[in-house]
Amino acid sequence: MALLEVSGLSTSFALANGRKALKAIDDVSFTLEPGEILGIVGESGSGKSVTAFSLMNLLDPPGRVTGGSVRFKGQELLACSPRQWRALRGDRIAMVFQDPMMSLNPVMRVGDQLVETVRVHHRRSRAQAHAQAVDALARVGIPAPQERMRAYPHELSGGMRQRVAIANALINRPDLIIADEPTTALDVTIQAQILYEMKQLVRETGAAAIWISHDLAVVKDLVDRVCVMYAGRVVEQGPVAEVIARPLHPYTRGLLDSLPTPEMRGATLRAIPGAAPALAALPPGCAFAPRCPRVRGACSEPPAATVVRGRTLRCFYPLESA
Repeated sequence: MALLEVSGLSTSFALANGRKALKAIDDVSFTLEPGEILGIVGESGSGKSVTAFSLMNLLDPPGRVTGGSVRFKGQELLACSPRQWRALRGDRIAMVFQDPMMSLNPVMRVGDQLVETVRVHHRRSRAQAHAQAVDALARVGIPAPQERMRAYPHELSGGMRQRVAIANALINRPDLIIADEPTTALDVTIQAQILYEMKQLVRETGAAAIWISHDLAVVKDLVDRVCVMYAGRVVEQGPVAEVIARPLHPYTRGLLDSLPTPEMRGATLRAIPGAAPALAALPPGCAFAPRCPRVRGACSEPPAATVVRGRTLRCFYPLESA
């Protein structure tokens, strides 16, 4: 049985004055096995973070899940009560946010926050929880973890704060970790270290992870499978090595072509023309059609999800048919 089964997940944001709600994610489906890392990639506004917040039941009004199913170890999460969610979050399911200051209390010492995460979910003495917190900091590569326990978040660098946030997510050895662009604001060296450490920690603990990013270059060496999202839908999904080597959707090809390579030194970067559509102005057919070099007559209708070469794809004219 899969650890996480997401089927037909849809989320909308209601508008005032009875206007039609805006659908932020539409019919998103994927599965996740224990020990597997799934990447979710796409431009800003593609629905990646809304997907993560929907899975964690962290949407604020007027946003709400309007359809689909999310089953975690066989349990339907969309039917969970607030009490059940309090037991799950931070224990069996954990999240690392893009900005660590969103999850770290600025007026509490790092150690106190980690100890609290342990004791909220498990019967541990303060000494036991303290030892567990020190071990968690050490596992994410923080030097002198005993000393860092006494530090406040503002006394740490951005990379250190993000490691603390990851330690806080991993401290109870969750079954599922959702990381929402946790390395975006970090420099390349620190980003590479955190990616390596996250991969090692997932392998050591046997947890599964969802890594959200706007950059295919970041996820290609980290994840096992990848979902490419555009305008709230998964347009291509499959093993990351296959998707990188031979993309089938024109949007995936555009994301890959926009990445700089050593061979492009001095050349102009290739960009996808236009911009991602606003939720209030989605095209009537394929959302990518206005930017797609392969647009044809059938693209005036929304493409259904099909299986091509073992991948899930939403495209009438995939690149293999060129």
